[in-house]
Amino acid sequence: MNLSLRKYVYRITLACILCGGFSSCNKPLEMAPDGYFSIDDVFQDNLKVAAFLNSCYDQIPAKGTRYFFWMRGPVVWSDEAWDTDAESEPTLMSGRVYNGDASANNHPMTDVSAEVGNGDYWNRYWAGIRNCAVFIKNIDDAVVNSETNRRRWKAEAHLLRAYYYHELLKWYGAILPIMREPIEFDVDFSDTQKPTYYELVKFIIEDCDAALTTEELPWTITDQGEQHRITKAVAEAIKSKMILFAASAQNNGGENYWEQAYEINKKSLANLRNNGYQLYDKVNYPQTYLSDRSYIGPQVDEKASLYNEYFTQGMQFSGTRVDKETIWQSRDGQGNIWNIDGIGAQDGYKTGTCPTQEMVDAYETVDGEPILDLANPYLDEKHLQPNYNKDNTTYDPNDPYANRDPRFYASIYYNGSKRYAFWNFAEVAESPENFPAGIGARARIIATYAGEPQTGISRTARKGTRTGYYQRKFLHPTAGTNNTVAGANTKLFRLGEVILNFAEAAAQAGHLQEAAAAVNEIRDRVGMPAIPLGLDQEEMIMRVKHERRVELAFEENRFFDVRRWAKPNESLEKTDKWLTAMNITRNADGTYTYNRRVVRDVERRNYANRFIWLPMPLAEANRMNSITGENWQNPGW
Repeated sequence: MNLSLRKYVYRITLACILCGGFSSCNKPLEMAPDGYFSIDDVFQDNLKVAAFLNSCYDQIPAKGTRYFFWMRGPVVWSDEAWDTDAESEPTLMSGRVYNGDASANNHPMTDVSAEVGNGDYWNRYWAGIRNCAVFIKNIDDAVVNSETNRRRWKAEAHLLRAYYYHELLKWYGAILPIMREPIEFDVDFSDTQKPTYYELVKFIIEDCDAALTTEELPWTITDQGEQHRITKAVAEAIKSKMILFAASAQNNGGENYWEQAYEINKKSLANLRNNGYQLYDKVNYPQTYLSDRSYIGPQVDEKASLYNEYFTQGMQFSGTRVDKETIWQSRDGQGNIWNIDGIGAQDGYKTGTCPTQEMVDAYETVDGEPILDLANPYLDEKHLQPNYNKDNTTYDPNDPYANRDPRFYASIYYNGSKRYAFWNFAEVAESPENFPAGIGARARIIATYAGEPQTGISRTARKGTRTGYYQRKFLHPTAGTNNTVAGANTKLFRLGEVILNFAEAAAQAGHLQEAAAAVNEIRDRVGMPAIPLGLDQEEMIMRVKHERRVELAFEENRFFDVRRWAKPNESLEKTDKWLTAMNITRNADGTYTYNRRVVRDVERRNYANRFIWLPMPLAEANRMNSITGENWQNPGW
């Protein structure tokens, strides 16, 4: 598909909406020579057919930092991180989420500017689904120049429809009708069926399988000109994820789908491996990531460096690509995230994502022992009393950042860590670790103790940290005003996630050795020891969930994982009600005292059961109720 054809997209999409979406439309686009095309016209011209397929791609979200006001959406709405804008802009997205200020008519997670596809999910994804359905219906009889293109394009439309359905299902749950055919406005909706979560997943898998059985659809894109096109690998990733979701406690309707989830994941993982996908397992740019300016770890750590490198580099599209782990990335870039989602003081603007103490607690010590008891990590509701793992003799609460999992050093800036960048301020005596130093490119100790004037913890400062931590997972080691390296495109799917999907399904289905092997593959990549031998099924499931939390941190998985793991009537009280920070005091002798505190003195109010799912937009829910006589709305809305 030639992406230069995008000039056709918006006119064609508007034509589709006008003809298919409003009762006042009586095929006006066929009545006047105004430069617009009818659907029949579109599918009688090869160029226009390709352009219409482009329109099927238009609703793919950028994710990452491209949620409203340059923030990370589900990452800061989970227990992984806190958004500094919740205090500095409390009437905007995260502030409203934390206060539980949401209704079916006005929900802060959706009713925002849908920049590059983030937000307004219901309307955008249904528009994508409808375009895909129109394309699938018409492509067999369309005028195209190549039968190879016809088959490949049809497979892409099936797979894009699966992607949009999978996104809607993650956010909204089983309140979605199945659209195999494009639905016109004058159709009688009264007999529209409300499928189960499993039935919707089976439909998604059906579309994925249609793509997988199409020989002309490639497994990998090796042509730079086709870099955003969808592949068979995406089909396997979607299948892997959605059958896992269908088997989970929240969604399974009391049925046991774990063996099926295991079988599907095993096959998907094998197919991905057989077609060249593998974990990113070495540093490919040592001049950047192993240099004495990278400061990835207390000393430069090769395992931490490769992990940071992977998330700060984009895919390559060639037969000799070094990244064979990423399956699909977003089309839209992330911008210069160092000044809106890194260390706010660097440029004086805002920090954005602040990892929580709960997230920091999840990183094990280098001997492979968890810091906390995984079954009961905190002894109190507010998480101020950690329940330490009695088998961990390495962790020292008075020196909490020593001897940790390399992924900790690759992902988080903590008190005492360093960063080389252009710092847009001169140091003052109140920061003795860094004074004296002027504006310019230099190494700086990231001091997060209370009272530190630039990077210290703060309850209100936009450039500060709410939690005592800054995110570095997606932040290039030296990016700044003198080195404007933008954030890498978001990795929508990667092999590491599929491996952990398989591990979870295997553990839940009782295939414990295979589950352990999959978890250990992820751990070995970063030099972490294998998990203990002889774990029973409950212990194995717990270790797999724990590994997901660490390996997939800040990648929008945790938000959905805690929801699918909850039983239908449960809330998110244990994970999302109270979040904590590390309040650090600098002592006169230069040592530090570490004490936990809640990030704010009132609870977050987005933990109730109704926040498991987004509500169907109010007008849509009322319409479905009046037409079908059935309540389609999610509970609590």
